[in-house]
Amino acid sequence: MLRILSLLSIAVLCAAQSNPAAKAARDWRQGREARILREYVELLSIPNVASDRDNIRKNADLIKSMLEKRGVAARLLEAPGANPAVYGEILKPGAQRTIVFYAHYDGQPLDPKEWTSPPFQPVLRDKPVDQGGKIIPFPADGKFDPEWRLYARSTGDDKAPVITITSALDAIRDAKLAFQSNIKFFFEGEEEAGSTNLKRILELHKNLLMADVWLICDGPVHQSRKQQLVFGARGVATVDVTVYGPKRELHSGHYGNWAPNPAMMLARLLASMKDDDGRVLVEDFYKGIEPLSATELRAIAEAPEYDAEIRKELWLGRSEGGGKRLIELYNVPSLNVRGMASARVGSGASNVVPATATATIDMRLVKGISPEQATARVIQHMKQQGYFVSDKEPDAAVRMAHPKVAWVQVREGGYRAERTSMDLPISRLVIATTESVRGAPVIKLPTSGGSVPIYMISEVLGTKTISVPIANHDNNQHSFNENIRLQNLWDGIELMAALLVM
Repeated sequence: MLRILSLLSIAVLCAAQSNPAAKAARDWRQGREARILREYVELLSIPNVASDRDNIRKNADLIKSMLEKRGVAARLLEAPGANPAVYGEILKPGAQRTIVFYAHYDGQPLDPKEWTSPPFQPVLRDKPVDQGGKIIPFPADGKFDPEWRLYARSTGDDKAPVITITSALDAIRDAKLAFQSNIKFFFEGEEEAGSTNLKRILELHKNLLMADVWLICDGPVHQSRKQQLVFGARGVATVDVTVYGPKRELHSGHYGNWAPNPAMMLARLLASMKDDDGRVLVEDFYKGIEPLSATELRAIAEAPEYDAEIRKELWLGRSEGGGKRLIELYNVPSLNVRGMASARVGSGASNVVPATATATIDMRLVKGISPEQATARVIQHMKQQGYFVSDKEPDAAVRMAHPKVAWVQVREGGYRAERTSMDLPISRLVIATTESVRGAPVIKLPTSGGSVPIYMISEVLGTKTISVPIANHDNNQHSFNENIRLQNLWDGIELMAALLVM
């Protein structure tokens, strides 16, 4: 049924679509899908974890050559100790506007053993893995079912914009369409590592990167498969928390009623931070939130009701948030336990009182709350629970001087939230262009659930940012078996073509 609805929606879209660049891109793409995917497979086959400097540079060099093949003046932007950013430009004499297209080519770290197929050996499947999808060869007749999926790391997050942009450039050239603006490209190589060097690169190349708007080509479309535009992103702060029991693991029979168990201590500490409905109990955690405008509140109200379908897809018997919709909760800060560890579990478990327990916590932030404020509030909460909080690994003297000790390590890479007004002329232009491609109103979100370093772009360059996602919502980004639905790629090519010449 989903496939039938998808094909029907494609037919309706084709009838309603009024954007000539998008139509030219669709006409060009049909019959060239195998060629597009072969080039994409080449890019996806290069490992792209940010710490793997050799392969990161191979990615950057390949993307640079892909741009140059399309006549784009391209080069690598360097900073000491940083992965290179790939930069390209198409300058239009007399242009009244400059647009930068942003994406990142690095991907999340991974464990290949978790993947159904090797993460850097892209494979085509006839449907999602969790629905029994099988590996299939590229069709000899070059005809691809739009519901097929391509599996590999970064298929959805975030190499998809690279291939859709380069394909759109091919289509524009084939149709002899003219650019109306100065077009620039910026592909980052450290986004999944926290963009720790992005600000320095922006500062070093500030004059080159100034623009009227940066289009952030990252993230998924709405869960209903409808196109959405996102005008802001949450910030992020991340901490590692370690609590302590005995100096070494102890026999649970001899010491289990006597030595404090750090796993239990950590569980109680984490449980004290949120209630059963997900509201954060840390004092002042929500203080300072910048309110939404009337336009932003209206956009949320107009977004489709889809939470019930998401709960069904994810096998959830309930959701948190006090009855608020997911789209509403994007606009308040969150506190999430990424993971916990203490001793061993399952068949490898020992009869011990663990020596330590550790959790990693991320806080997704909204405008009005800085990473420093959020982190300080969580640390103060730990102190209120009776913990002595250390910013370095505690020695014997510290651990013996306090009944409860926590070592808090603040991760690098935290940044603020940012939001662009939907009422600006450039915002209205992007909305109108996107709706002319899709043939229907688009969903407009004030803030995304995820974090993208657009605050740095706005702060350094004084420009606006708007996110233009293309990946399917179930692409498994940041996890194993990441994938892209082929129709999302095809839709992305059409959208990028329209935005490039708007």
